[in-house]
Amino acid sequence: MSVIAFVNQKGGCAKSTTAVHLAYWLFHKQLNVLLVDADAQRSSSIWLESLEAPIPCHVAQTSEELLKQLPKWADQHDMVIVDGPAGLSDATKSIVQLADLAIIPCQPTGVDLRSAADAVRLIRQAQADRAGEPLVAVFLSRAVKGTRLKDEAMGHLESLGIPILKTVIHQRQAIADTFGQTATVWELLGKAAVEAAEEFEQLFREIMALLPKE
Repeated sequence: MSVIAFVNQKGGCAKSTTAVHLAYWLFHKQLNVLLVDADAQRSSSIWLESLEAPIPCHVAQTSEELLKQLPKWADQHDMVIVDGPAGLSDATKSIVQLADLAIIPCQPTGVDLRSAADAVRLIRQAQADRAGEPLVAVFLSRAVKGTRLKDEAMGHLESLGIPILKTVIHQRQAIADTFGQTATVWELLGKAAVEAAEEFEQLFREIMALLPKE
């Protein structure tokens, strides 16, 4: 029973997309998985409810509810995936106080890189209170292949002083289409969807490898 949270104060960095795809991937690995939607837009819960896969989901958007319910849900499931809110609110602070692993998706832009740095500072405060927990890592999302901006962003991420996942999720129309198609990339056709699915598979294997072995 582990809690994996996707956090970043900036919206549009692929928190919901990655959370939904990870929940779907774990479900098809025969794990008892729950997604917790802590974002005011409720994108991940609306998306998950539209999928054919019967993956349970709870909406919890206040610090008080998260502090009360997350430990219970963690005891009841193999894996809890939390789609954190935009902004470093009290709800976000509660999430990182309870998560086993905090993942920071980051787009290759100056604004996103600054937001990621702010998220790292928040997580380090939690680590000081929790003897090093949660574990933390960052990955580059919505990157464009072969661009200088992508390479520069990787250099900036290294300066954060936290693990950087090797897998980069590249910008593809197939990923952008998934919410509107009420699907995941594994259910869409075409080369772009196949390539996106391969990247998500690699990313999720990296994420799972970070969790302590029970």
